[in-house]
Amino acid sequence: MKKKKLILLPLVIATACFAKSIAPQTLESIKSKKIKVDSAGQRIELLTIEPAFGSRVKALGSDQLKGEHEIDQIEDDYNYKPESIPPFIDKALEWLTEAQHKDGTWGAGSNSQQNIRDPHAVKGDPATTSFAAMALLRSGHTPQKGKYKSAVRKATEALVEIVEASPTEGPKITQLTGTQPQAKMGQYVDTSITARFLARVLNELPKKSKLRKRVDKAIDKCIVKIQNSQQKDGSWKGGGWAPVLQSSLAEQALEIAQSAGKQIDKEVLNRARKNQKNNFDDDSGVVRSDKAAGVELYAFAGAQRATASETWEANDIIQKAKKEGKLPQEAKATVDNLRKIGIREEKAKSLAKSVVQNERQQARVQNDNTLLTGFGNNGGEEFLSYLMTSESLVITGGDAWKKWDEKMHRRLRKIQSNNGSWTGHHCITSPVFCTAAAVQCLNTFKDAEALRSASLAQVSSSDK
Repeated sequence: MKKKKLILLPLVIATACFAKSIAPQTLESIKSKKIKVDSAGQRIELLTIEPAFGSRVKALGSDQLKGEHEIDQIEDDYNYKPESIPPFIDKALEWLTEAQHKDGTWGAGSNSQQNIRDPHAVKGDPATTSFAAMALLRSGHTPQKGKYKSAVRKATEALVEIVEASPTEGPKITQLTGTQPQAKMGQYVDTSITARFLARVLNELPKKSKLRKRVDKAIDKCIVKIQNSQQKDGSWKGGGWAPVLQSSLAEQALEIAQSAGKQIDKEVLNRARKNQKNNFDDDSGVVRSDKAAGVELYAFAGAQRATASETWEANDIIQKAKKEGKLPQEAKATVDNLRKIGIREEKAKSLAKSVVQNERQQARVQNDNTLLTGFGNNGGEEFLSYLMTSESLVITGGDAWKKWDEKMHRRLRKIQSNNGSWTGHHCITSPVFCTAAAVQCLNTFKDAEALRSASLAQVSSSDK
């Protein structure tokens, strides 16, 4: 039997943002702690500290969270099974429902008090509520069925009330300010994430139910706010630390709403996709990070999410043309082939460019461990970026998706807190937000059909 190996846990304080997230007394205790890797049992015992709401991981050493991601090299006893929900995710879902407020909301807390990790000690906010509810919905729990149907229904009702009470004019649905999601992604992020959830939950409600009618109207209100607040370059202003994430979430909201049967301004959606794609440089394979707090991962995830949608759309068009005998079976989604079947020049170029970009992005995200380090340690933005990458890869499918999904299951399982949650170590430190992102990431396979459907923008006569 091999001897147990001890790895010292260094103190990680990359920025003032991270420093604020840990109480002074906790910092002193971290200095003397160690992470123990039991090679014989193939398990990693992560550092835990008792907070107000159960035990959790407080921090991991920088050498385990950056560089070549040594945490990925640590052996474990996890028997990964594709397209399944293992017990450690069930535990996360249970924690998430227990963290819900009585009024149906969840909160991420204030940006100025990131040290507060108890989900019941913070005020509920629309962005976090929508994000947590989406995690339950993606896991198979709807307002009508599932173990946590009551939690999803209460969240849906709470969000509808918030949207209904918001002013018709303006991009916001809440007067609440200073939340972690707002400070890190943008002032309009509540509207985008709420629209994203409501559009996804709409068809899970009975057609004649009163709640469905209210949800339907709330989506319309959010869509107007989102479309009217888009800037000329396809992004959304009011951005925070990493506004590229807010813009990506707005684009996703419009896609899902369109899939739910809503009329979306195609130019708004096209500009949004183009804005995300333009962050990726075709020649170098590198993305612009000036709107991503200098962290390439955030911009990369947004760009990949946009190209995945158009890649699926392009391949869908080509496959239909093959079935109709308009193209040979070996035909690819190139500009020439798309033009041959009647797609207008501008649209054909956009789709073909996405296909090429997506191929390069898939290759890089699978092999570039440095890219995945993000800020250097996990914050909510890292978890959200992993989620968007999972969605991108499940949309296009294939071996790239399978490899990524297993990697995420193994990595996120190792850094899960003992109580079933995940927590951030900088910026978005909220365990509710991080847990919701992790669950959505790990259960992306259950939403593959919905995500692919949302990617298919209708090719109208204006595209031909």
